[in-house]
Amino acid sequence: MSKIVDEVMSANAAYVSNFGSKGELALPPARGFAILTCMDARLDPAKYAGLSEGDAHVIRNAGGRASDDAIRSLVISHKLLGTKEWFVIHHTNCGMELFCDEVMSELLDDNLSTASLDMSTLKWSNPQHGGGCAAGHFIKWHTIKNQEDSVAQDVARIRSHPLAPKNIPIYGYIYDVKTGKLVEVPKATEIGKAA
Repeated sequence: MSKIVDEVMSANAAYVSNFGSKGELALPPARGFAILTCMDARLDPAKYAGLSEGDAHVIRNAGGRASDDAIRSLVISHKLLGTKEWFVIHHTNCGMELFCDEVMSELLDDNLSTASLDMSTLKWSNPQHGGGCAAGHFIKWHTIKNQEDSVAQDVARIRSHPLAPKNIPIYGYIYDVKTGKLVEVPKATEIGKAA
């Protein structure tokens, strides 16, 4: 096994030893809300939103974008598990701001190994060439040009979705990775107001 697998299994054993009554938590989230946020490892929704196991649904993807799958999860969260409020939370210094669909598609077309970013020019390149795949040209990568605009766009996309109930408020925020503060995007929260 790899060192990472060993570390994860060791951490899990410690977690299991203190699991206590968590096995009795109800399936619906106790606090009745869901968060759509980024997969960035610097974000800990449990900490920045004061969550414990069983409190809320946390849906994560690259950028915290309102993709079809994220909306699917939010709809299930409400329809079957009773959430009554939703948050869209993006963050500063997001990797999704560092490329566009064309760049990602071209990198993948050239090679599937991990690319490198030159921080002085903010340009991506492949350290190896060959063995790529053109399939990346057919994916919408949901990159971000402006955080406030992307939060507002995602809230608007969710709000206008025919399966998103109009009585659920959707709040828009940006998490500041330098301070840990959640900063409201008023335009997004206005778009997400419940009817």
